[in-house]
Amino acid sequence: MKTVERSLMKELYAHPHLQKNLSVSRLVESILSRKEGLLTATGAIRATTGKYTGRSPKDKFIVHDEVCEQYVNWGAVNQSIDETSFEGLYKKVVDHLKEKDEIYQFQGFAGADSDYRLPIQVINEYAWHNLFSNQLFITPTAVELDKHQAEFTVVSAPSFKADPAIDGTNSEAFVIISFKKRIILIGGTEYAGEIKKSIFSVMNYLLPRRNILTMHCSANVGKEGDVALFFGLSGTGKTTLSADPYRKLIGDDEHAWSPNGVFNIEGGCYAKCINLSQEKEPTIYNAIGFGTVLENVSIDEESRLPNYDDTSLTENTRAAYQLENIDNIVSPSIAGHPNTIIFLTADASGTLPPISKLSKEQAMYHFLSGYTSKLAGTERGVTEPEATFSACFGSPFLPLAPSTYAEMLGEKIDQHDSNVFLINTGWTGGSYGIGERMKLSYTRAMVHSALEGELNQTETTKDAIFGLEIPTHVPGVPDKVLVPKNTWDNKDAYDQAAKSLAVKFHDNFQKFTHASEAIKQAGPSFKG
Repeated sequence: MKTVERSLMKELYAHPHLQKNLSVSRLVESILSRKEGLLTATGAIRATTGKYTGRSPKDKFIVHDEVCEQYVNWGAVNQSIDETSFEGLYKKVVDHLKEKDEIYQFQGFAGADSDYRLPIQVINEYAWHNLFSNQLFITPTAVELDKHQAEFTVVSAPSFKADPAIDGTNSEAFVIISFKKRIILIGGTEYAGEIKKSIFSVMNYLLPRRNILTMHCSANVGKEGDVALFFGLSGTGKTTLSADPYRKLIGDDEHAWSPNGVFNIEGGCYAKCINLSQEKEPTIYNAIGFGTVLENVSIDEESRLPNYDDTSLTENTRAAYQLENIDNIVSPSIAGHPNTIIFLTADASGTLPPISKLSKEQAMYHFLSGYTSKLAGTERGVTEPEATFSACFGSPFLPLAPSTYAEMLGEKIDQHDSNVFLINTGWTGGSYGIGERMKLSYTRAMVHSALEGELNQTETTKDAIFGLEIPTHVPGVPDKVLVPKNTWDNKDAYDQAAKSLAVKFHDNFQKFTHASEAIKQAGPSFKG
């Protein structure tokens, strides 16, 4: 891979007050002096992001050029923008940053495995965004920093707003990836998650072309070296469920599966912290300390303590901290091949079983489907759960065709004989507004049983509508809870809701025309 041409960045490098790889302490000082954030009683920095409190998928683009045109799966997810528009915006952003008193540079890596890592740099207008980058990406050693040559650069200028009529964007906000220039351009939005997810999108383009499977999942490892993956979109419980006191955390969101095993793409965690408590989620709660970035979390004016129950700014409140803030981690973030794979969904219809065992064909069907209910706050404009299908549980971040990732996963499941489960962390006893969210204690018990192999030979019953094999008993979970229909007072309403969801599965899967007949038949038995 070519390094970023110095000529493209020389004006930013020449900035008289470019702050390079500052320590966490120095960044905190800069944030406070610039009044970009508030120092809380926990030592964390609270920052707010204005009207952009989640990702803006409609404002994300890939530059259409000869380098990537034949590889990218162009469409609504991977919107194209022409080279002229990108170059024009790039010049405007550089001119904008040149006028700032200070800008900030972070140099580090994406990818814990040195055989496959990507040297990156992030140039930020805001000090708190640079602190975020420091927390989320892999920090180099002094020796690594001395030899560091960035192969991809993020340039983030939140206060620069695009003019759609002139700049070719859809709004004032934009996230643009140029694989030819190896630059990511971000502007118009202060939501820090765009920085992390844009690099993930880059890794999802580069690594599969080297036969490395990239995955939107969390991962941990047991005492016997057994590795587990947790796939799922935001709000399904990846971070919460992988933070297990009895297992070492590999990472909470982005991983790759190479011939060596699994490795974390990041160096930190970006945990949702709505309703966070020490009792329910001690690992995340205790990881929040000095230098942690608390995004859109309300703070008590007198005590300066975070109020994690307050949703006045957004439900998508976040905490960004380094993996080292957690005691129980794998360091470096590398482990063997997965024994257990768990697909997580937050089903707002309340009809999917809380846990089911998947055959190889069912695993491929549900991986390609990527069903969940999009939860409030994870994207702009989402105020209550919406049924959504996101291929490979990460469609917004996949530049290549979903079949590329699905075929690689299928091969690896076969090669390593991995067990696969579908776990519903969503609603039970009724749909959203009627039922209630599945108890975390029940979900943890199900996950524990799956990881310990307790469900490999257990008796199951087949769901009449979804065709899923439901364990008849899971230690720590009432048997009634395992069969969704048994938890509904109105059985007819359950049948109607379940059949409605089954039809949505079938309608969505029509686009996967190249899937085998066996995979197509592994979906719900009710076709409408």
